[in-house]
Amino acid sequence: MLGSKYTDGADGREMGAKRQRIIDQGPSFYSNSPGSSFMYTAPPPYSYVSQPPPFPVVRLRGLPFDCTEADVAEFFHGLDIVDVHFVHKNNKFTGEAFCVLGYPLQVDFALQKNRQNMGRRYVEVFRSKRQEYYKAIANEVADARGGSPRRNVPRAKSSDETKDSAEHTGILRLRGLPFSAGKDDIMEFFKDFVLSEDAIHIVLNSEGRPSGEAFVEFANAEDSKAAMVKDRMTLGSRYIELFPSSPEEMDDAISRGR
Repeated sequence: MLGSKYTDGADGREMGAKRQRIIDQGPSFYSNSPGSSFMYTAPPPYSYVSQPPPFPVVRLRGLPFDCTEADVAEFFHGLDIVDVHFVHKNNKFTGEAFCVLGYPLQVDFALQKNRQNMGRRYVEVFRSKRQEYYKAIANEVADARGGSPRRNVPRAKSSDETKDSAEHTGILRLRGLPFSAGKDDIMEFFKDFVLSEDAIHIVLNSEGRPSGEAFVEFANAEDSKAAMVKDRMTLGSRYIELFPSSPEEMDDAISRGR
């Protein structure tokens, strides 16, 4: 488990089921080596003697209020972005975010971007810790539910049980897609199932860019339930989360992206 491989404490993991795809991975979160456009090469296997490698997360401050995940990925061009969590308070974006990187050594490269511009704003980049990242997620989940993080932790821990018990309608929602993923990539991801391009709907954000989510219509509910075996498997360099969905949720997400 992640708590056994990374320092910065062990209690944050329970608050972070929302980012479950990061858990139970090895020294790299990816099956592929990171890109070299940042003059970065994958490190050799870790040789820490007395402690495991630190969790690779940085905190950003001063982001434009219309910032997207794609903007953060471009800001850290050449580094592997595992996750971006934008911090909200009272449903308003604070201008802060946490960015999880592919390797601990990439944190040093990310810090070189401190006080560089994103649009007209200069962005501050700080070292962070796993507990801070998960606490930010827990606080936001608590705000959305109107409760305290402590009260909501048991609900987060049961997310897998919720997926297992959810009713299947033949539609799955995908989250965490690479921004470059196309319909053919999703068809390859579900290559054990018969799908057409018309059954795949990539969700766009308000700017017309891929949002990292998609909906897939399977032939029937049995197929969509069987396809859940692909939950948290890799597409390219990203771990994909799958959720049972409905025609109403799919139509709403697609219409918001138009």
